[in-house]
Amino acid sequence: MELRDLPSVDELARDLDDPLAVDAARAVLDRAREEIRAGVDPGDLGVRLREELRSARAPSLRRVLNATGVVLHTNLGRAPLADEALAQVVEAARGYSNLELDLREGARGSRQDHAAPILRRLTGAEAALVVNNNAAAILLALAGLAEGRDVLVSRGELIEIGDGFRIPDVLARSGARLVEVGTTNRTRARDYERAVGVETALLLRVHQSNFRVVGFTELPRLEELAAIAHRHGIPLVDDLGSGVLFPSDNLLLGGSEPSARESLAAGADLVCFSGDKLLGGPQAGIVVGRADLVEQLRRHPLQRAMRADKLTLAALEGTLRLYLDAPERIPVLRMLRDDADSVRARASRLAELVGGAVEETVGRVGGGALPLAELPSFACAIDESLAAPLRGGEPPVVGIVRDGKLLLDCRTLADAEIDEVAAAVINVMQHT
Repeated sequence: MELRDLPSVDELARDLDDPLAVDAARAVLDRAREEIRAGVDPGDLGVRLREELRSARAPSLRRVLNATGVVLHTNLGRAPLADEALAQVVEAARGYSNLELDLREGARGSRQDHAAPILRRLTGAEAALVVNNNAAAILLALAGLAEGRDVLVSRGELIEIGDGFRIPDVLARSGARLVEVGTTNRTRARDYERAVGVETALLLRVHQSNFRVVGFTELPRLEELAAIAHRHGIPLVDDLGSGVLFPSDNLLLGGSEPSARESLAAGADLVCFSGDKLLGGPQAGIVVGRADLVEQLRRHPLQRAMRADKLTLAALEGTLRLYLDAPERIPVLRMLRDDADSVRARASRLAELVGGAVEETVGRVGGGALPLAELPSFACAIDESLAAPLRGGEPPVVGIVRDGKLLLDCRTLADAEIDEVAAAVINVMQHT
């Protein structure tokens, strides 16, 4: 085929009764011209046009099978929701809801009333507030309690998390003034004590969620910071990040992720954490603590810009209710607690179905939590050339390419997903 043989856009799209046909035809013809100039035959343009239309109408945000071994994979949406949380989202979305209506009184209510009671029960807090993510929770806490005043933070906690989000920048945007205390590797309680002044609004502790400083290090205990803050009549805000609720979950994770309940018991006035990390729920920022401080944040003008929508609140409430009776049904907790023998059994079954080999590997928690933790895991190893076709399949399967192999780590694949992954692999093998 030569350039003069190409049809016009109208000719190519003429027989298709589709409002997207003209744009799709234009895209197909643009690629065909490039291929002809490169000496490549573009093939059947009608077939390519129909493929272009199918692609244009397919959802962009799609379910993916996570075979990376990273439980809280940020690029893959972090925590998958439990069935009970999904059911509550569907129920809230299928029609109207009592998002801001008090059904008992027949008067206007607050969207915060749905998750707050169960958060109070689970954490022991006086009050709770839900916003759209933990970065918003921290920004709101700083703007609501420290605008125009000083906030004391250890130099070792001036961290950057994903996508360039830096604690000093958040402080600046909130209107608060950063006062650094201590050094990068060693900060003591007396460093905070010496830095407190008449302009000090609060003490902020930031959990080093996505890195660790090891060796010659020191940080004061939360109880010490609480004593200093309360002696001077200022609040202590603890940014936990990861969202561990109970001390028992902290022990499960090796004791390095403090829980919200422990933080409040140690004297923190406000605790902020994520909903979609180790909590295992939807993206959300959660603030729990003293009722008067939570109320200040609720009434702050920024709160409306940061509030969570009804679907997030439904998913969060559904997740939190599982903590009361069946936390093992929360997918993230189940994957973290899964023993190596169970993971090996899934990898063996997958390898048998697709003709792969079982390989021992190491999974990760991900999501900026427990950066040093290694989860013993097993994967089905297949040829690395299958990586791209599997990503392009339906559903997409994402694994890890390493040492010339594609590893399909079975720690992050549920039992029910093994057959689905096997079918995807077999389909790709048959068409490559």
